[in-house]
Amino acid sequence: MADVIIVDNKYITIKFLPDKKMIHHTVHQPISGQNLRDALTAGFNALQHYGVSKWLSDDRKNGPMSDEDRDWGAENINRRSLEAGWKYWALVVPQALVAAGSMVPTIEAMFDLGLRMMVFSTVEEAFEWLDQFDD
Repeated sequence: MADVIIVDNKYITIKFLPDKKMIHHTVHQPISGQNLRDALTAGFNALQHYGVSKWLSDDRKNGPMSDEDRDWGAENINRRSLEAGWKYWALVVPQALVAAGSMVPTIEAMFDLGLRMMVFSTVEEAFEWLDQFDD
């Protein structure tokens, strides 16, 4: 079955991958503010619509997330996504960020909400990790 394009613009592409039963986004250049919020809302709506539990985020070309965007996500997306069935998140970031361990607080916070999250430096590793989950 063909991938379903949810969002496709100069900042980000979000797809539903029916064969893998997941949402997959790729950031093309740094995205923030209303552009990010609109994209994440569309992704959440797709996650809910298609009833999937996995999301792969390829953020290697993204910049740092502002406190405002992080707070908005915590208030408007995170809990609602988990309630809608989100269980597994594979986040792909530059290798230097993986080595720095700067995602540990986010991983711990999301784990406390019931989400399993892993950080990777390649999309292939992220797909491999998500593929082990059937639901």
